[in-house]
Amino acid sequence: MRAPLRRLWLRIHRWIGLTLGPVLALTALLGAVLVVALPLDRYANPILFTARSAVDATTVALPLEPLRQRLAAEFGPDANFTLRPPRQATDTLWVLVRGKWEGTLYLDPATGAEQGRRGTHEGAYNLLFELHSSLLLDDTGKAILAFVALAYLFLLVTGLVLWWPARWPPSLRIVLDRGLLRGLFDLHRTGGAVFGLLIAVSVATGAYMAWRPLGGFISSAMGQQPIKAPAIPKGAASGPRLPLDDLVARAQQAFPGQPIGYIQVPGKAGRPMRVRFRLPDDPHPNGIGSVWLNPTTGDVLAVRKWQDLDTGNGAVAVIYPLHTGVLGGLLHETLTVVLGLSLGGLGLSGVWLWWRRRAERRLQAQKTIHSTT
Repeated sequence: MRAPLRRLWLRIHRWIGLTLGPVLALTALLGAVLVVALPLDRYANPILFTARSAVDATTVALPLEPLRQRLAAEFGPDANFTLRPPRQATDTLWVLVRGKWEGTLYLDPATGAEQGRRGTHEGAYNLLFELHSSLLLDDTGKAILAFVALAYLFLLVTGLVLWWPARWPPSLRIVLDRGLLRGLFDLHRTGGAVFGLLIAVSVATGAYMAWRPLGGFISSAMGQQPIKAPAIPKGAASGPRLPLDDLVARAQQAFPGQPIGYIQVPGKAGRPMRVRFRLPDDPHPNGIGSVWLNPTTGDVLAVRKWQDLDTGNGAVAVIYPLHTGVLGGLLHETLTVVLGLSLGGLGLSGVWLWWRRRAERRLQAQKTIHSTT
């Protein structure tokens, strides 16, 4: 029974790997490239990322309301704007635009002068990121990547079953002097066993971020009600919105002295404004702690830290830096690159091994036919 069962595990492993392995390999290699490409992108485009005027890293020197009005005049009153204040004294002020034009503006934080802009799909880094996060298919691509990540768990289980040694401790020897085929087989087999679980963490966190409904499923499975962003009550006072500077000042009263991660300004009336803060105990580099306000009245609708959220949504604070490698600094980023390259290598080597063995079997069959004729 053991041999037929092993052949079944092998078939499952092989065909999942051949059908979905290339997608896994592509996204893994792109993820490894992105870790390195981010600093290279900043180095190659100083006009976008380095401000002409140095300011305090925690503030924006120019008034925000005239800036909002200027943006609304250019991109339309229904466009959404997300402002990212400078994190360091040399950083530009970023404005993420979602409207008739989608992309990012890079402004001098002292004067508001535009230093450059880049559309969502413009530039090598943005293209790599879109491929990695959604395969250029938006929400459909994210769902596909979540399914592929689930398939990796089957690859991991079947691979470990096939690798599992009869005697312990297992031998992790890689033979490189018996031809390329044997060497790649050992690398594929041993690499999958050694790095498989670490890769699973990277794949699972990537799937979590790619397909956000997973957070709701996790909270529901734990008997928790997913916490949603507050809404402006029906019948609330309507009229012109308050100046953006006043709204931000009111939000800062909830977390005085704490740096702002993002200021999310809705375009349409009736939607709350959100200010995200980078709190000291928040592992998310952009901050999850948030204050929601009614932009018309200035009333605070909700104040939440990442610990106040349900498990599925609050986990983003840890999952995002865990996946990107920023949680543990340079060492973690290096490990992220290694795991991405490893998964890419496992996928490509698996396909190559299948192809070479298939070619060798055909060659052997032809030799057998010729020898009997």
